[in-house]
Amino acid sequence: MQERYPALQGIALVIGAFILSFGNFIVVLDTTITNVAIPTISGDLGVSTTQGTWVITTYAVAEAITVPLTGWLSKQFGEVRVFLFSVIGFVIFSTLCGLSSSLEFLIIFRIFQGLTAGPIIPLSATLLLSIFPKDKSNVAMAIWGMMTVVAPIFGPILGGYIADNWHWAWIFYINIFFGVILIIGTIFILKGRETQITKTRIDYIGLILLIIFVSSFQIMLDKGRELDWFQSTYITTCAIIALISFILFVIWELTDEHPILDLSVVKSKNWTISTLILSFTFAVFFGNVLISPLWLQKIMGYTATWSGLAVAPIGILAVITSPIVGNLLPKIDSRYIVIYGLVVIAFSFYLRALLNTDATYMSVAIPTFILGAGIPACMITLTSLGISELKPQQITSGAGLQNFLRIMAMAIGSSTSQTYWEHMQKVNRVELINAQSYISSIDKIKDLNPSLSTQGAYAYFSNLIQKQAVMLATNDFYAIGAVLILLFAGLAIFLNPLHKKEAV
Repeated sequence: MQERYPALQGIALVIGAFILSFGNFIVVLDTTITNVAIPTISGDLGVSTTQGTWVITTYAVAEAITVPLTGWLSKQFGEVRVFLFSVIGFVIFSTLCGLSSSLEFLIIFRIFQGLTAGPIIPLSATLLLSIFPKDKSNVAMAIWGMMTVVAPIFGPILGGYIADNWHWAWIFYINIFFGVILIIGTIFILKGRETQITKTRIDYIGLILLIIFVSSFQIMLDKGRELDWFQSTYITTCAIIALISFILFVIWELTDEHPILDLSVVKSKNWTISTLILSFTFAVFFGNVLISPLWLQKIMGYTATWSGLAVAPIGILAVITSPIVGNLLPKIDSRYIVIYGLVVIAFSFYLRALLNTDATYMSVAIPTFILGAGIPACMITLTSLGISELKPQQITSGAGLQNFLRIMAMAIGSSTSQTYWEHMQKVNRVELINAQSYISSIDKIKDLNPSLSTQGAYAYFSNLIQKQAVMLATNDFYAIGAVLILLFAGLAIFLNPLHKKEAV
């Protein structure tokens, strides 16, 4: 086994921590930065918004494929080399995305951008751990976790501002500046710290099955709402292909001598339970990230920029509490930190469930501000617990698989949350209309607004009902999310705490 390289010291450690955590930030940022700009991109390229959503789908699919392959790639070529190559590729394909003059070219380059982005996520974590002293590994994970938390929040803010004020291509061009800093910093900090290379044959069958599963499953999730889910033959076919390929993939990887994905990490109780809680939490959290701006823009009249600013306060406590969580991990039972984080998230969701259509900016921002104290406690601690019982040679594979499942959970959470939200809008609309006399309501509106015609009164009443229906659907989502998060908090009791293991 390769000996651990000496930890970095002083300014080299500070620069290394910034560079590696920043690499994770820019990749996670790109998962959400294009969301609010899709209408602008679609209009500029002369396609429908529905077609434009493939810009999001293809990136997510490609990234999800290479994230779990990181462990295998690192053994073949070395962690530092794979990380640097991925960053260079990410910059090149980001540039080509910005230069694209048609949707077809943009989608092709987004695929390659996602493929090169995938390994950066887990490798930024494992390389960050390698440059920190072993007794400060919790601080390293705190820094990395902080970037993972705040990046999806800044994505819509930055994307909305660019879409409103600049050309959409700058969503991709900004990666050039970020990437150059990352490339120079990586070469400077990680020079001479390459990991041991172990050549093995390529598991072609496992790779093909993984690509088929991820592609069909992601397409099913992204297009399900649009095509009415299993009422569509296309969606049903994707679901069947995803299920069969997943079963075959698991069987093959468990029996192959040199699997492309190391599933042995599942034997670790801490890895399995922490990954389950982390994936579920991110599914609900990402549903919030998507629904909140939609509600603000659809009902509250916020612009894309202001809807982003309304959810931005999460970053304040996330930045403040992340290093605190890192310092507390060796001192306090880590299970209590996880439970605390989940309770704070549930409380934030509960406050959101109480909002109404008269909500002010501050009444929206305060629950989001509180949420910032819960996500790092949950995210950082669960990530640390996940790798705490793994062997050194399993850490990269374990981190890669955990991030893969987290990304897939975000996709599931995004799709199911929006489906539920839209369904409840229809249910609430029907219930609101049936709860009162439609004709008398129209008459009251005309009495209060004599200048309105009968048709205008009907339109006014319909808009009023729709606004309340969307508000109630939003309340429903947050109320159910709060209850489910509290239920999953109970699983944390079954984890082995970090400080007990370290004390042995």
